[in-house]
Amino acid sequence: MKDDAPRSDDGTTAGGADPVPSASPRPGKSRPLWPHTLAVPGCTALAVLAAMVLPAPLAVILAFFTGSLCAWSAMEMASRIRSSERERCALDAQLIQSQKLAAIGELSSGIAHEINNPMAIIAQEADWMTHLMGRPELSPESLAELRDSLAEVVRQVDRCKTITHNLLNFSRKMEPILQEEHLERIMEDMVLLVEKEARQKGVAIVRDYGPGIPAIRTDVPLVRQVILNLLLNAFQAIEGQGAITVSTRRAGEGRVAIAVADTGVGIAPENLQKIFNPFFTTKAPGKGTGLGLSLCHGIVDRLGGAITVESEEGRGSTFTVTLPG
Repeated sequence: MKDDAPRSDDGTTAGGADPVPSASPRPGKSRPLWPHTLAVPGCTALAVLAAMVLPAPLAVILAFFTGSLCAWSAMEMASRIRSSERERCALDAQLIQSQKLAAIGELSSGIAHEINNPMAIIAQEADWMTHLMGRPELSPESLAELRDSLAEVVRQVDRCKTITHNLLNFSRKMEPILQEEHLERIMEDMVLLVEKEARQKGVAIVRDYGPGIPAIRTDVPLVRQVILNLLLNAFQAIEGQGAITVSTRRAGEGRVAIAVADTGVGIAPENLQKIFNPFFTTKAPGKGTGLGLSLCHGIVDRLGGAITVESEEGRGSTFTVTLPG
């Protein structure tokens, strides 16, 4: 019987059942390559030599057989390449999803504090409304206070809704879909996730959004992933107080640019060529996996863009992402 229970974006059922298995590569017995690298080329060479001495009818039959063998080998190798590409894409998707969850884990304390504040205000306003409703008679002043308290509750609920909406948009596992969105809005969604924690640690976030930038057509969740990773890296690079500047601008015909600049410790010149390598990190043990910038590079490349870095030790770094508009 077909299971019609609704499922969320991450594959779990609405009732909290086990997740639906995703299409991931499964280990299996590998097929040998020697028939394609040794046997087929060897048979082809022997067939060419034999055709020089055999009668024409036999040479034609041998050529047909050899051609069929080469065609089979080419189809088999093409099938292997397609299978390998599917497995690589599945692994990339799993890696991106795990990096998203790791990024949210790093932000968890700030997010919890951000949600706790409006919840505390809601509880306070609810207590005051209960107190007002307990009076024998409601004066016009009490009614006005009730309306004000109710309006404040609505504002704080909307605040919580915005926070959770941004989190869901970022963490949700989605199929790559190109959609139109304003670059400033994509940037702002991610800035709001880190701004509270940054402010508590003395790090200011400065916005410098270029005017008149039209909506771009891109994979919005993947761009969010890149921006958040760059913001986290910038935040972690600052020791003590400092500033992070996020900016957007046009970058020529049909292209836009995102820049995340920090006033942190900077990157040593000998490490600039390595920072996009998988598992390379200059952070202390336990502070990073070395996959963030590597994933950013892969995502931006997949979207048809480019990512560059300028840095000076002791003065900070600037990461610039250029994307098709």
